[in-house]
Amino acid sequence: MQPELETLLQAAIAAIKRGGTVVYPTETVYGLGADALLEGAIAKVYELKQRERSKPLSLAVSSFEMLQRVAVVDDPALLDLLAELLPGPVTVLLPKRVLVPDLLTAGSDLVGVRFPDNEIALRIIRETGPITATSANISGQKPPTRAEAVALDADVLINGGRCKYSMPSTVVAVTSVTATGEAAAQTIKPEIKILRRGARYERVLHVLRRKATGEGIYRFSLSELRGE
Repeated sequence: MQPELETLLQAAIAAIKRGGTVVYPTETVYGLGADALLEGAIAKVYELKQRERSKPLSLAVSSFEMLQRVAVVDDPALLDLLAELLPGPVTVLLPKRVLVPDLLTAGSDLVGVRFPDNEIALRIIRETGPITATSANISGQKPPTRAEAVALDADVLINGGRCKYSMPSTVVAVTSVTATGEAAAQTIKPEIKILRRGARYERVLHVLRRKATGEGIYRFSLSELRGE
């Protein structure tokens, strides 16, 4: 790793640990990062983006162990599915754990989780813990895919070049659905729905279809599989 980049990484890590903000590269678009478990830091992200607090933010993790600290993933089969999708350009909405502030999720019981496939982002998160994963732009404007396009005044900006996919992540929601009839005795099954078509959408769809038809673990409808 180049000395200049290492210096920036150390500055970014220090900024997040003191409650500041950092613009960092991912494989999708440039993200605006802050301590995702600290309300004051989350508030700075909303302010910089000029984003309404009624609109939730996602967070980014650097391991499945960290993912399970912020979200509830009790089903081994679901964890196996996530392992096929992550790390990668996918945001997964999962039931949040208590330590995740309501400010981050806008009061929702679900939290959007990213496990980015970008070594710079992962290096920061390993040192700081979960950080916010929201595009580094004013709310409603085009997400930046190059550092030169970032207009936010964060404490640190790391130039990681052009983003690999240069488009937002595909968003997948996982919720619990109570089985009925004869299946009622088989506990609760997760329901999976694609909420947004983004980077690697076709691959995500392929994985979900294979899991649904091959193992019969999840409950799908055709419209959900198409992301409609």
